[in-house]
Amino acid sequence: MAEGHTITIEQSARSLRVVHGGQVLAESDRPLVLRETGCPVRYYIPPEDVRLDLLTPSDTHTYCPFKGTASYWSLPGAADLVWAYPDPKPDVAEIKDHLCFYEVDVS
Repeated sequence: MAEGHTITIEQSARSLRVVHGGQVLAESDRPLVLRETGCPVRYYIPPEDVRLDLLTPSDTHTYCPFKGTASYWSLPGAADLVWAYPDPKPDVAEIKDHLCFYEVDVS
């Protein structure tokens, strides 16, 4: 990690529901919460709790020097709404293959 940059990952005690356009995309009572310096809190959801059948893989990939290369998925009319790190850096290995959404309702 760069000096002053931190990432923490822990099991969230909250349940999550991800809704987009009135459609439930994910529901989980076991998300991971990732806190990273300078970024909003993000919830990473196990793939078993996500409606993968509704998502289409995207050609988009981004690189984070702290987490690795992210792959993205889209919905019709919502490009690159979801991302995951299939091969994350060792410091954040817990988020491997968990999916993260830009829009979440936390209950």
